[in-house]
Amino acid sequence: MYLNRKLTLLVLRVDADLRWMRAGSVMRKVKSRTWKKQRYFRLQDDCATIWYKSEKAGNKTSFISISDVETVREGHQSEVLLSIADEFPPDRCFTLVFRGRRGNLDLVAESAEEAQSWVRGIGVYRLHALVLCLNRPAPRWICDWFKKADKNGDGRMNFKEVQDLLKMMNMDMNEHHAMRLFTLADKSESGTLEDDEFVLFYKLLTERPEVRRLFQQHSSDGHTLSLWDLEVFLREGQLEQENLREHAAELVLCYEPSDTAKTRQAMTIDGFLMYLGSPEGSVFNPSRKQLYQDMRQPLCHYFICSSHNTYLMENQLRGHSSVEGYIRALSRGCRCVEVDCWDGPNGEPIVYHGYTLTSKILFKDVVSVMGQYAFKVRQRGCCICEVCVCVCVHVCVCASQYPVILSMENHCSVEQQRVLAHHLTCILGDKLLQNALEGRSVSGGLPSPEDLKGKILLKGKKIGGLGASVSAVGEDSPVGDVSEEDERLEMEEENHHDDTLRRKAKRLSKELSDCVVYCKSVRFSSFKHARIHSKFYEISSFTEFKAKKHMKEAGADFVHHNSRQLTRIYPSGFRTDSSNFNPQEMWSVGCQIVALNFQTAGVEMDLNDGLFGQNGRCGYVLKPLFMRSAEKQFDPEHPQMLDRSGPLTLTIQVISGQQLPKVNQKEGSIVDPLVRVELHGVPLDQAKLETHHIENNGFNPIWDETLKFTVHVPELALVRFVVEDYDKTSKNDFVGQFTLKKIHCALPYIIPSSVVFPV
Repeated sequence: MYLNRKLTLLVLRVDADLRWMRAGSVMRKVKSRTWKKQRYFRLQDDCATIWYKSEKAGNKTSFISISDVETVREGHQSEVLLSIADEFPPDRCFTLVFRGRRGNLDLVAESAEEAQSWVRGIGVYRLHALVLCLNRPAPRWICDWFKKADKNGDGRMNFKEVQDLLKMMNMDMNEHHAMRLFTLADKSESGTLEDDEFVLFYKLLTERPEVRRLFQQHSSDGHTLSLWDLEVFLREGQLEQENLREHAAELVLCYEPSDTAKTRQAMTIDGFLMYLGSPEGSVFNPSRKQLYQDMRQPLCHYFICSSHNTYLMENQLRGHSSVEGYIRALSRGCRCVEVDCWDGPNGEPIVYHGYTLTSKILFKDVVSVMGQYAFKVRQRGCCICEVCVCVCVHVCVCASQYPVILSMENHCSVEQQRVLAHHLTCILGDKLLQNALEGRSVSGGLPSPEDLKGKILLKGKKIGGLGASVSAVGEDSPVGDVSEEDERLEMEEENHHDDTLRRKAKRLSKELSDCVVYCKSVRFSSFKHARIHSKFYEISSFTEFKAKKHMKEAGADFVHHNSRQLTRIYPSGFRTDSSNFNPQEMWSVGCQIVALNFQTAGVEMDLNDGLFGQNGRCGYVLKPLFMRSAEKQFDPEHPQMLDRSGPLTLTIQVISGQQLPKVNQKEGSIVDPLVRVELHGVPLDQAKLETHHIENNGFNPIWDETLKFTVHVPELALVRFVVEDYDKTSKNDFVGQFTLKKIHCALPYIIPSSVVFPV
């Protein structure tokens, strides 16, 4: 009885939110403290699009697709809304965060009740759109395409409109074949298609013979897949090994649209198509999506997802600095972020890229965001729906609880260093690790991610050792340089090929020194010196060029060093465009903290997302055993030295794709897609192979090609699938990509169902 009352209240609340959103609201769109404009927002009848325009008549209208919204933040949870916190209370403010690289939308409602209706409503309809997309894709696509093709809005489609539709669908079909499909679907012989006739036309158009062949290869009776048939497919096609019968039964229950087939515990071709196009049909091994690795190893035994110049949203010469950079990085699973601190006005330290024209933000604002988002538990809605959402229940989704390292580049005076320490201790409180863990010897090695759950570790200079108290050492002490990294000096060293240039001695505040525990920054001398003198809690940083130099000269020593201590690699100061280096090279010698510019898209960030997309996206990935053992002598330049029987062969079958997006918006332009598969790993494993291109068909291209790779060190290999639009006269256009760790993938049947396309 209580549950029924609760569900009734939930339904009523969702219904009230729906009415409010459909009626529309006037809200303030905020871009800065001085730019706050009123806009009229209204939910469209499709419950999937928000329409908005200026109150001034004649202004251009805009649309927001709810499916493009990644999350909704309530309150003053953006830099813009924080800047107007004294004007508007947090219960009236919220931020829409979009997928991809589209900027946030900050809004202020007229009342707290109105804000809550929009926050709840967008959350519900965002999940509603996801459920429709996953479980009933065809009707939604049909509706969308029909609206686009029906130019005169009469609810019918003639053959000319069908031809225009095919071009919109990225498909150049022979006119005779198009007319044949049109005639087959025109059951009323009226010369137009409407309602069920258009649905039939769509089904004829989207028939996938390559999937039907695959289906029939595994079907005992040629019509359905029994549980046994599906079990064989999961074992041989998807390379699954455990609980196959139970998983097969779950797939039938989840994806089979026919009640008759469900009763017989069988799957039809429609159910098979829906399964292959779902996240469960992804090339990514579903068992690796959850946390599955041992998290009780020392920190130095893990690759750690790391960001460079985290505060920057653009390039490092004139780019915009924002706390949003930290929010986005932490939300992507980043566990090591960087902050560049300089003396600011009014005694408040600031963060920016020194000696440049980048904008400045307050250090205390960065620390506040760290406290909020380092281990944030997000609220997400869960819905049960048919045509409209009828039930909404909130569930908790936890971000990574494993430690975050705050890498500090300190350029502050002693006075403002004390302010840095004050903000760290007062704002972060117990989250900041200020003492070595109890019960651990000062010579016992680094603690594990499990030991440090919920803790933020400061990486920086420290006076004395792990067991030494600063008060015992004395007052503020000269340490040579208070920051291990100085990009201007690094650039001079690289220009002169001399890493012995003298650094000006500075003093380090004892208060700031006390905030550093397990990540004491030290200058690197040599691997031999480190073996004899370095302590386990010390960490050295290298520019990409210095790291490459050490890799070529002493790869095995570098791997051995990283089995005992943490190492951070960061981009050269010459990368003024905030481009990235290849992180795979650094991972191949066991470097844990490979810091990349998260704001810059490209193959480097694709590889980073591919490596850290596993293990629950917790930001920590356990290194292979041969990179964790001090006894092993692994050199990425000579992987044959590993005690193994020989290299492996990776075979990938690229069959087909569906509904690839247009990248050239010129009228009449059709995609000519090809798939390139790249293997990234140790130098001997680097390889690229690609399919032929399909002319004028981005709607349902079929490649049906098999690509083979030789892999010497599969534990370090990443596979990147790239779809491009072929151009014989110029560089191919990028369409989309998907990257994953090789040993965690099952050989796919339909690659593009797992490819992530740009928005």
